[in-house]
Amino acid sequence: MASYPVLTFLVFFSAALSSTCDGGKVLVYPLDGSHWLNMKILLELLHSRGHEITVIRSSTSWYISEVSPYYTSITITQDHSHHIESQDFMTSFLERSIEIRRREGSLWAFFKFYQNLFQMIGENQHDVAKMVIDIFENETLITILKNNEYNLLLTDPAFPGGVLLAHYLQLPLVFNARWVFNGDEHFAIAPSPLSYVPQLFFYESDKMDIFQRMKNVISHIMLVYMHYFVSNPPYQAVCDKYFGPDVNVMCLMQGADLWLMRVDFIFEFPRPTMPNVVYIGGFQGKPSKPLPADLEDCMQSSGEHGVVVMSLGTLLGDLGPELSEIIASAFANLPQKVVWRHIGERPTSLGNNTMLVMCTSIQCEIKFFL
Repeated sequence: MASYPVLTFLVFFSAALSSTCDGGKVLVYPLDGSHWLNMKILLELLHSRGHEITVIRSSTSWYISEVSPYYTSITITQDHSHHIESQDFMTSFLERSIEIRRREGSLWAFFKFYQNLFQMIGENQHDVAKMVIDIFENETLITILKNNEYNLLLTDPAFPGGVLLAHYLQLPLVFNARWVFNGDEHFAIAPSPLSYVPQLFFYESDKMDIFQRMKNVISHIMLVYMHYFVSNPPYQAVCDKYFGPDVNVMCLMQGADLWLMRVDFIFEFPRPTMPNVVYIGGFQGKPSKPLPADLEDCMQSSGEHGVVVMSLGTLLGDLGPELSEIIASAFANLPQKVVWRHIGERPTSLGNNTMLVMCTSIQCEIKFFL
């Protein structure tokens, strides 16, 4: 895109950080789950600076509330939950991934992991593409969105429904990004040398021997395959129908005006980047709050060894009885105190140094010090 929208957003975003400014209009196309928890922090900041925010959500959304003091919502009616909005679906995917990872080292485990990943990604991409089509076909909604004259569209490119909507409405496009729909976001904007930069899901450092580099290349090939045969086809069908065959979602993403990357530059591998990339790692940090009494007692009793915090994120509460027993037994041998967010039966091998926090992923008090 032209540089003008970039300058427009930089002025707008700088104004958001100043003490006084005239509010703008921001259309937000978010993702559910932990992606929304990160997006919500940005929306609260923009709202506090007087900006008018509109959030597009599905009627089956898991985390994104229809009513909020920070934004006005537009709800798209869906006849079933998107797979990313289904706790049962995502829990099943994560459990299968963990079971496969326990067999890491075998060729079977390598390809089984990607088969499991491709299945999850493919089903989610089809759901997102369908919702975008529902929006495009709703003439009343499109008229409302155009008449509102938004200044920009803010979205998470892990599932690029917002990318397509921004192009349809001809709005400047801003990403709140950690991944894109076919892998690491850095690979979408500039070359990353595979000899020194591990691919997504390849857990090595930048110091790889020849065999690790070969495996990294294979991992890259698997993600290229995922792009052409799993992730991209649902969106290419949308592009062909509404924009023409010369448009593809990858080019639209690369034309984004600003990338807000949820990583810290000092923790990233050395690699090329672009002028319109801003690293915002750590933006979730807030002033500390007093801990609940039981957690405070655990902290104070930890001594010089400190505390280990175990949490499985927003999608998974426990790992099943067998694996939970193994983890509990391992924790019992640690010199540190352990705070473990665990939903499920109490492991019989739990040590005296381990405190279970049994709560939902949204309400968990562990958030005060994570």
